[in-house]
Amino acid sequence: MDFLDLPASTAARGTVRLPGSKSISNRVLLLAALAGGATEVYDLLDSDDTRHMLAALRTLGVGVEDCGDNHWRITGVGGAFPVKQAELFLGNAGTAFRPLTAALALSGGDYVLKGVARMHERPIGDLVDALAQLGARIDYLGNPGFPPLHIHPAQLAGDRVQVRGDVSSQFLTGLLMALPLLGWQVKIEVVGELISKPYIEITLAMMRRFGAEVLSGGDWRHAVVMPYRYKSPGAIYVEGDASSASYFLAAGAIGGGPVRVEGVGADSVQGDVRFADALAQMGAQITMGPNWIEARAPVGGRLKAIDLDCNAIPDAAMTLAVAALFADGTTTLSNIASWRVKETDRIAAMATELRKVGATVEEGADFIRVTPPEKLMPNAVIDTYDDHRMAMCLSLASLGGVPVRINEPGCVAKTFPEYFKVFAEIAR
Repeated sequence: MDFLDLPASTAARGTVRLPGSKSISNRVLLLAALAGGATEVYDLLDSDDTRHMLAALRTLGVGVEDCGDNHWRITGVGGAFPVKQAELFLGNAGTAFRPLTAALALSGGDYVLKGVARMHERPIGDLVDALAQLGARIDYLGNPGFPPLHIHPAQLAGDRVQVRGDVSSQFLTGLLMALPLLGWQVKIEVVGELISKPYIEITLAMMRRFGAEVLSGGDWRHAVVMPYRYKSPGAIYVEGDASSASYFLAAGAIGGGPVRVEGVGADSVQGDVRFADALAQMGAQITMGPNWIEARAPVGGRLKAIDLDCNAIPDAAMTLAVAALFADGTTTLSNIASWRVKETDRIAAMATELRKVGATVEEGADFIRVTPPEKLMPNAVIDTYDDHRMAMCLSLASLGGVPVRINEPGCVAKTFPEYFKVFAEIAR
């Protein structure tokens, strides 16, 4: 479908059962693949990104069985991958491409990793440089610092590695998950400020489920990864996606509510649950249980602008930029430089699309500032840049009582194929 017309809505209420977390799903799949024994994975996200990971693992010799109803049986290889020569296509799945790069570089094989054109524009040089410090041999097949990559067998050595932390937390995640394969202790030094720290906490939580432990300081300047052979936990359940929860919680805050999301809550390991705190700062009424969150509009009916450092919630912060259309005053979201190296340059894209509905927007290297119009412009045609989060975020503009056209809505298949169907069930 080339476009989808969303009707004007002024209210939102209902209950949404969230799909599985993308971040948790692909971490669990890789760890299960590297572990000894079979792992029953329940509530796995069914999306383009997880399909790319599953296909890659099959190619690499991992036992992958679809048991139905988002239940998969992964029979791990107990260490390095047995298939030593392969070419993998990973789409635009950063949660597959970056960790697999690290794991394959330490597996002693000959591999080519490719993706879609945008994946080839997303930086990976800092991870490649870090792996090279351990003796890994990786060539760039296109532009230096970017995929596609050719990984060669290598003699690995060394017990210290430096990696930049201020471009993407996925570089550190890839190292953390792969380094136990080496068989000796490695100390990691993180250079610069580590962004998106909650995503590293997800990585550590999943590693612990497979028996591994990482020693780190509270400031994440250093970490020590111990040698370990991952062991299957037997069964693991994937939490609902906290980033996806943000769209429906914002809908409840904008459209009156209540809107309840199920599958994520106070007990979540995902940092994006803090999106609910940001909504509360904007005046929304938030209630939360161990596995659910509910949002209603402010008592006065309208949100208020905020000035927020979004380092801890980079993906969910995109939803705040659209919620700012419904707030009194000017909202500033800062410390979001990572938006520029995601599926698209999300700062530039968000500024462009918000202006289409009448907002005044200022953008900088690592911030966006949004002042809402007195009234949203109707019939805006929203471009999505092949970016699932742009499509889902901007759908919320229709809650301003204006029809909105979403171009290329199929991009939501990356993480939430049924998004627009579910959104239509709560928008009224």
